[in-house]
Amino acid sequence: MKKLNEWIVGLAALVVIMMITWGIFAVGDNMRPGVTPFSQDVYALHNTVMGVVTVIGVLVFTAMFTSIILHRRSRHPNAAKFSHSTKAEIIWTAIPVLILVVIAVPATRVLIDMEDTGDAEMNIKITGYQWLWKYDYLEDDISFYSALDRDSNRARQIGSDLAPQDVDNYLLDVNNPLVVPVDTKIRVLLTADDVIHSWWVPDLGWKRDAIPGMVNEAWTIIEQEGTYRGQCAELCGKDHGFMPIVVEAVSKEDYAEWVATQQGQTTASMGSAAP
Repeated sequence: MKKLNEWIVGLAALVVIMMITWGIFAVGDNMRPGVTPFSQDVYALHNTVMGVVTVIGVLVFTAMFTSIILHRRSRHPNAAKFSHSTKAEIIWTAIPVLILVVIAVPATRVLIDMEDTGDAEMNIKITGYQWLWKYDYLEDDISFYSALDRDSNRARQIGSDLAPQDVDNYLLDVNNPLVVPVDTKIRVLLTADDVIHSWWVPDLGWKRDAIPGMVNEAWTIIEQEGTYRGQCAELCGKDHGFMPIVVEAVSKEDYAEWVATQQGQTTASMGSAAP
């Protein structure tokens, strides 16, 4: 029985060590670095904190299992008698405080940077509706709605002749994406017209609630051209799962052409609507 207990304890220690080792090697895969300076700061902070807590976990579990094995009852049937140690209490209080301070300093800097929307080069107002988004480019006088794309909407219907697996980016594509230029600081103003929504694109490194009667601010600088997808992250009704977000980051030249095209279409539609 004694040998069996030792094997059980050893096996448990091995499992814990394997889990911790897996966590160390998987730390680069458990969160995407994103494509903005802020998202990369968050990613670096996450990895730093993960490394700190992993080291703490290894030390704690090593001490625990060492104590279990070396000081078990079969080896030491008579318990040691000692009183508290003031020195030990100071050490195990001071070390966690220092660790928290070391973590808090960079975390506070990242949080402060998150709220710094000053010096923005352009402003976009985002309004959440049940169940789509409206984008207003305040400087360029462009406004449009962005809803679930037609194929995804068709495939999600009961009895549809189109299977979800046959639709590219099923439930993650829209009819009108948000087009923005790269290397440009963009202030985002978020609100809602009915219930609380939440605008979330993981590659940007943040999400913000869109609340009726309130305006929340955020900012981003996308450094790489590409298409980045997200979703509403606040349960907002029966079609909450069908209001995706698509951001297309393009070069400044392509963005200028897109703006000219949008403004031209607006002018043409206004002209055709005139009596």
